[in-house]
Amino acid sequence: MYHYTNYYDAAYRQPNKLVSDIEKAINGEYSAIHCYALIARMATDERERKQILEIRQDEIKHLQTFEQMYVRLTGKQPKPKVVEQCPNQYVNGLEFALLDEQKTVDFYLEISDYATDQHIKKAFRRAAADEQNHAVWFLYFYTKAKKI
Repeated sequence: MYHYTNYYDAAYRQPNKLVSDIEKAINGEYSAIHCYALIARMATDERERKQILEIRQDEIKHLQTFEQMYVRLTGKQPKPKVVEQCPNQYVNGLEFALLDEQKTVDFYLEISDYATDQHIKKAFRRAAADEQNHAVWFLYFYTKAKKI
């Protein structure tokens, strides 16, 4: 049996805030995807580069999930844009990513708390857990880089 989510009802009950927050999440993920590609290119350690690229793949999955939600809620394709510029030095990029991931965890949990649609709640909770994991990796890389 397939799970059917009535996104129209979810949008009708929470039209402005939910759509606006999903759009903000889309732009955040889109920005992170571009930033993490830059940070990965600056990494001198191959294991770090691979882990950052793996984190980037998670962000791509989040972006795709949020874009699908947006389309189902609005009937329109989102137009993602880079909303934050990524630092062009490795250590600064790691710190930027770490702080951004932490803020994103709180933002996604907030959406999950107020969303009424169970599919949306679950997707944002899962994304929040991923973002917390990413923050731990970036904290590790940042701490390691600061010691050098």
